[in-house]
Amino acid sequence: MSHQTPNRARVIPLRPSAERPDTAPAVPVPAAAPGTAPRPTPREPLLRDLVGDVLRRERQAQERTLKDVADEARISMPYLSEVERGRKEASSEVLAAAAQALGLSLADLLSRAQGELVRHAGRRPVRSRATTASAYDGLCLAA
Repeated sequence: MSHQTPNRARVIPLRPSAERPDTAPAVPVPAAAPGTAPRPTPREPLLRDLVGDVLRRERQAQERTLKDVADEARISMPYLSEVERGRKEASSEVLAAAAQALGLSLADLLSRAQGELVRHAGRRPVRSRATTASAYDGLCLAA
């Protein structure tokens, strides 16, 4: 007799789900002192949230409407709204079009998002010896 194991896919959630008690948090939470409420562990923001914040701030700074920017970028207004709110993971083409409609390059948009990430982390970017000789200082996106 052969012993067969079930063929199941391993699923790693991006964010721990509160409604699924069988999943443990990805980061161990230190025990709170007796009589105090446990502090939530701060998590790094998602790239889509940072990029959306940058797009929204720039649009509002220019006093432009969602419709105006979406029309110029040739994307739908509801989709641009979802991107700004961090609900959609936009493609690089969509991000480049939205950035261009705001007078930014894709590099400008990602550089500002990187600045927000560094600011949120509360520390300066770490540079390895291999990258100190390089003049390039940016983000890399992989699909």
